[in-house]
Amino acid sequence: MLPLLQFAVVVDFTILSPLGAIVIPALSMTPAQFGIAVSAYSLSAGMSGIVMAGHADNFDRKRLLLFFYTGFLLCTAACALATSFETLVVARFLTGIFGGVVGSTAMAIVADIFEPSKRGRVMGLMQGAFSVSQVLGLPIGLQLATSWGWQAPFLALAIFGAIGGLIITWKMKPLVKHLDSKKSRRAYMHLWMTVSNRRYYTAFSATALLTTGGFMLMPFISDFLVNNAAVDISRLSAVYLFTGISSLIVAPFIGRLCDRFGAAHVLYGGCCVTFISVLTYTRTGPSSLAYVIAMNIVLFVGISARMIPWQALLSGIPSIEERGSFHAIGVAIQHLAGSLATVLAGNIVRIDAHGRIENFTTVGHLIAGTTVFAALVIRKIEKSSAISGSLK
Repeated sequence: MLPLLQFAVVVDFTILSPLGAIVIPALSMTPAQFGIAVSAYSLSAGMSGIVMAGHADNFDRKRLLLFFYTGFLLCTAACALATSFETLVVARFLTGIFGGVVGSTAMAIVADIFEPSKRGRVMGLMQGAFSVSQVLGLPIGLQLATSWGWQAPFLALAIFGAIGGLIITWKMKPLVKHLDSKKSRRAYMHLWMTVSNRRYYTAFSATALLTTGGFMLMPFISDFLVNNAAVDISRLSAVYLFTGISSLIVAPFIGRLCDRFGAAHVLYGGCCVTFISVLTYTRTGPSSLAYVIAMNIVLFVGISARMIPWQALLSGIPSIEERGSFHAIGVAIQHLAGSLATVLAGNIVRIDAHGRIENFTTVGHLIAGTTVFAALVIRKIEKSSAISGSLK
């Protein structure tokens, strides 16, 4: 049931990036403005995550999930009403307020239900929602956008997402176990107890570093492929389709590898793949469709091989009474770091007179650097005697 919600959230979160080649000229936006529009969701999701962190463990997780998911769907539909850069930013900002809390609540639910030895496989299935969004959501969204206008994917997503919400309402049982074990505590005190726990600092730092790379790259991939790699815009959906199919196959396999060999080892391998692929990808010139698809597949496999094991590691760090607030803060940091990264990338890249993206290699160097730094931080976490028992 959770991947249904995750699918809707992931598609909404990622759909604006591949629409860049359509939205930028339609709303007469600059790359910097588009970066702001993409990052608006992340910025508000981070802010709402921090605000809600103190309350995240005070409610039945099912009710909390459904409340914010309903708001998320309504705001997604509102995105289709945007007629300018300013109104699009406002709509995306409001969507992020609700969407950010949905993601963190889903993570807490997974940790509540599944024991540590199975979380790698579960996170692989959750990451599969991202893959399905590549296979179905983004290609269909691009097709809708090219046929009916860029607003069409947002309306379709709101309608489809409502189906997942109804299934959760009908099938999911209340989740209140954390209320039985939690001491009575005011929201601000609960938040303070979580953010003041020094054991969590390095984990939050690693989350920010791992997030930075993807957010700097993905908003400009569609423009880069069309204008630099010479991919016809009508074939752009095929790139996302084949990338998603491969990710859908690989994500559950990565989850099983985490449970068998240890999440940290898989994560280091994913960092190596990401380091090499991103430096190659950002230097791509006019290429065949087959080469572009292959490069996209390798790049996204590397991203999955970082995020799946990291989510599995994160789930074992907090106690059950702090699980909701921990994941709320973690997702908030993820979105805030991503928002800053997107704005930074938007001010690095330039569009030349022929429409080509310039300075993309600089973005690649920054992503490679943050990937190495993230691996070093996670190594420190793994060696820490204070929390290593939770990670292995």
